[in-house]
Amino acid sequence: MSQPPVQPLDFSDLKTYSVYDRHSKVGIEDFAGPPRPGMRVSELLASLPAQLAGKDFPDLMQRVAVSVRNRRPVILGMGAHVIKVGLNPVLIELMKRGILSSIALNGAGIIHDTEIAMVGRTSEEVADVLGQGAFGAARETGEVLNQAINKGARQNIGMGLAVGQSLLDHDFPHNDQSLLAQACKLGIPVTVHVAVGTDIIHIHPDADGAAIGQTSFFDFQVFCRLVSTLEGGVYLNVGSAVLLPEVFLKALTVVRNLGYTVKNLTTANFDFIRHYRPATNVVHRPTLEGGRGFNFTGHHELMIPLFAAALLDELAKT
Repeated sequence: MSQPPVQPLDFSDLKTYSVYDRHSKVGIEDFAGPPRPGMRVSELLASLPAQLAGKDFPDLMQRVAVSVRNRRPVILGMGAHVIKVGLNPVLIELMKRGILSSIALNGAGIIHDTEIAMVGRTSEEVADVLGQGAFGAARETGEVLNQAINKGARQNIGMGLAVGQSLLDHDFPHNDQSLLAQACKLGIPVTVHVAVGTDIIHIHPDADGAAIGQTSFFDFQVFCRLVSTLEGGVYLNVGSAVLLPEVFLKALTVVRNLGYTVKNLTTANFDFIRHYRPATNVVHRPTLEGGRGFNFTGHHELMIPLFAAALLDELAKT
């Protein structure tokens, strides 16, 4: 026996209200201003819609500018992809202007940066060489970096400083494009945080696990010292989804445990995909007791030049 058809619900007694009386989250006063030729970056930011990142990005610029004017640290933690997409000149300029006070890298960062310094290019095509077991077997890369790390262990210094000094000692032709070489020249600390077995130089004959561990742990202690000064400062995580967010959270735990006040700080994560650890360990948890965290999604090769240009415009305001 067939079922009777379902009767549609009658809406005639539905209660309504006036749109004029309703609260709305978006109004024309929040709309973007139209673009025009020749706009300054600061004018472009001022014309953004007052919604979501359109509000957050100018807010971050103002906060970073306040920290720089107050001579508070701006620490950059970054993955190697930032180097691979060609952003070293942007970051070097921020170092030269006294805006970036230190940089934290993963192990891949020193590899790509060193190859840039040595030969002016980096990033091999993995698929072309993995089948022959040749991935990561570049002789000079492993020699230069492992010898620098081994020497750094003997000198009882950190990996970042050891590599920076080595690049300068070799006087490579493209040191002007190297973060580590330029930071070393400027006296800006670079710390390197290594996960053993993740980097191509770990499968090189000169690799020394004890030296890698010693110099990277030294850098973690240096990084903790830098984080201990972050009250009123800024921590930026760019392109590191796991390692550096974990390192930052552990360092913040260490310094708070030791009695350093690091509560009022600004944090921001930039990446082209949103990941759990940066959102949790950089943006959310560290700012629970003060300050503010930001999360921006977009390509590094677009977002970081925009960040730098917008910040310089903000700092130029009187």
